[in-house]
Amino acid sequence: MISTTSLFSPVDNDLRLLTENLKRLVGARHPILGAAAEHLFDAGGKRIRPAIVLLVSRATMLEREITPRHRRLAEITEMIHTASLVHDDVVDEAELRRNVPTVNSLFDNRIAVLAGDFLFAQSSWYLANLDNLEVVKLLSEVIRDFAEGEILQGINRFDTSLTLDAYLEKSYYKTASLIANSAKSAGILSDVSTEVIDNLYAYGRYLGLAFQIVDDILDFTSSTEVLGKPAGSDLISGNITAPALYAMEETPYLETLIEREFSEPGDIEKALSIVKESHGIERSRELAAYHAQLALKHLDCLQPSVSAQSLTDLADYALSRLY
Repeated sequence: MISTTSLFSPVDNDLRLLTENLKRLVGARHPILGAAAEHLFDAGGKRIRPAIVLLVSRATMLEREITPRHRRLAEITEMIHTASLVHDDVVDEAELRRNVPTVNSLFDNRIAVLAGDFLFAQSSWYLANLDNLEVVKLLSEVIRDFAEGEILQGINRFDTSLTLDAYLEKSYYKTASLIANSAKSAGILSDVSTEVIDNLYAYGRYLGLAFQIVDDILDFTSSTEVLGKPAGSDLISGNITAPALYAMEETPYLETLIEREFSEPGDIEKALSIVKESHGIERSRELAAYHAQLALKHLDCLQPSVSAQSLTDLADYALSRLY
């Protein structure tokens, strides 16, 4: 599997600076938020979203140095992402994320909700200070999309009439919107042409969908140790993703199990084995590969550079997590 270390080498120092800055931006005034921030930004995340912002910044600035606004955009992106994870964990009542205790399990739900709110508010404040109305609009939309994605997921729990299109729309809100709009924003800050900006948005959109579909496959195929949360937890909580959607087409009995919310003994085990024995995983892999290919088509607008190469390799990395 490709490692993020080699992928992100063009922005290695930028990412180190980012981590130091994030703790400073969030932490000082409130010891408990400071502790939550320290915990969040240390929890071994791969920093994929800010890395994409920094790679796009470098790929569009080329010989020129990236600006403090590019760096701040990367920090804001990671803050928004982290805030959404904190709220996600509360909604999902998760105890662990990446094998590290969640904020809600360390402090409590009330503090976790407030910590997420604080991060969203803090990111909005730094966003406004970029003094670029277009970027403010794009990233405010992302914050709204997150909420909409969570609400859709909540409303559609155990709903077997969910379509593939509705699943992709929810995946856009929950994952791809941030990657697409922050990549686009980096292009805006670099002052590139509208055509390049639109391509960067499309690249982020399709790459984000590929990442989300891969995550949804790993939820079925990885062990609890690797996932850092219980395997199959999406389906068990009624969140129907691509592998289960495809499996239902083949084995309608899965619908029955989901509709009765796995209320009878052995339902969960039966449902998980139906998904694993169907072509659902394989078809989801093809769906992810299709989106990764679409993402690559939109990078042709960039001049060759090490950063542009890393953006290309990211599409392979998204898929390589399956093997």
